[in-house]
Amino acid sequence: MVFSSLEFIFIFLPVFMAAYAFAPMMYKNAVIFAGSVFFYSLGVKKPVYIFLFLLTVLLNFIVAQFIENSRYLRKIWLMFGIAFNFWWLIFFKYWGFGTENLNNMFHTSLTVKDIILPIGISFYTFQNVSYIIDVYRRKTKAEKSFINYGAYISMFPQLIAGPIVTYDTVAKQLRKRTHSIKKVEDGLKTFTIGLGFKVLIANQIGGLWSDVSTIGYANISTKLAWMGIAAYSFQLCFDFWGYSLMAIGLGRIMGFELPKNFDFPYLSVTMTEFWRRWHMTLGTWFKEYIYIPLGGNRKGPRRMVFNTFVVWLFTGLWHGASWNFVLWGLVLFGIIMSEKFWTGQFFNRHRIIGHAYMILIIPLTWLLFAITDFEQLGIYFRRLIPFIRKDNSHVLSGDYKQYWDTYRNFFIAGVIFSTKLPFLIYRRMKNTVICSLALLAVFWGSVYCMYKGLNDPFMYFRF
Repeated sequence: MVFSSLEFIFIFLPVFMAAYAFAPMMYKNAVIFAGSVFFYSLGVKKPVYIFLFLLTVLLNFIVAQFIENSRYLRKIWLMFGIAFNFWWLIFFKYWGFGTENLNNMFHTSLTVKDIILPIGISFYTFQNVSYIIDVYRRKTKAEKSFINYGAYISMFPQLIAGPIVTYDTVAKQLRKRTHSIKKVEDGLKTFTIGLGFKVLIANQIGGLWSDVSTIGYANISTKLAWMGIAAYSFQLCFDFWGYSLMAIGLGRIMGFELPKNFDFPYLSVTMTEFWRRWHMTLGTWFKEYIYIPLGGNRKGPRRMVFNTFVVWLFTGLWHGASWNFVLWGLVLFGIIMSEKFWTGQFFNRHRIIGHAYMILIIPLTWLLFAITDFEQLGIYFRRLIPFIRKDNSHVLSGDYKQYWDTYRNFFIAGVIFSTKLPFLIYRRMKNTVICSLALLAVFWGSVYCMYKGLNDPFMYFRF
């Protein structure tokens, strides 16, 4: 079940919110825990994954108690907890990838099992690990209530695809939070904006990328190739940004303030700035739990470069067990280092040139992200550059025209909503009747698209 589904909006959410609203304050976290586990069970492929999820919640809850109360074995308990959490992530996400590469390298015939990735495992693993590390650092106290900890990890708005919420961010809210009609109203509005981003922009413009993939990369013109990767860039942005807004809105309805995950990333003038604005909670996690523990920039430029390399290698692998994600992470590392030592100051001083640079570089990096097959990736890159000799594949003259006529309005919407202008207008008119009517139109327009089947799963679910 996904947020942008009729079942979620008209069945699960009303039933859950009614139970949550009528539950006494002391039982609200129990309602969150139980309701979120049920929500998770609706999306998993195998029932055993529910028990695995509950086992990880229980074990991390217990390990944190041992870390806090042990005098001499704190580090051992921490290492055990980290190993336990990452073992399951490695097994489900990277075991097949590693086995295939070992077979290719050493000409072995190790069995490659078709392992189904448990939904949300990358996100809840990072939250569990950050929690026990923070307890070890004495940054936070170990949670004494299993129900509270279960509610924190399983909270369905952020369980499947983030934002990645550290325990200290919501620790006080788990014990005491305020509920009001104003928060519910604000949460519903934020949810509706996110729903519109997902259903009315991401899903619709994503149709062009699907069309290009169906045609075959070898059979598209240069103009259509650029349109296709631009469409994918908008689709990915508004898909994940929409999910994050929906999660924040649902959290607010329940009295929680979840962290912001996007800050208009397509307004960036450097790739460094872009990754401070995109998936902000993931970037913060890597900074706090990998980059800084490795030494950050405190041990000189060479060590800083190495630490940054490690972070981007892990960032690539976190997004998927495939060599294209490794390449994507390493290319971003190279771009960011070039900005650090050479080009960054220039682009920050000359922002118009910086924006032009990012308009070019963002789609190219997302292309590495989108296509897992290197042969197909090479074909697409050749299609993007008109003066490179093409093969003999048939390309329909003017193929881009009909697709531009079909998707033009979605490109315009993508450009407009990538800027701050709509949000500035929204803040000024947030409490007006006109704004409420506009959001109602967005909601029912989204419902209509979902009813007609014009909807897709969230793209980040596969990570």
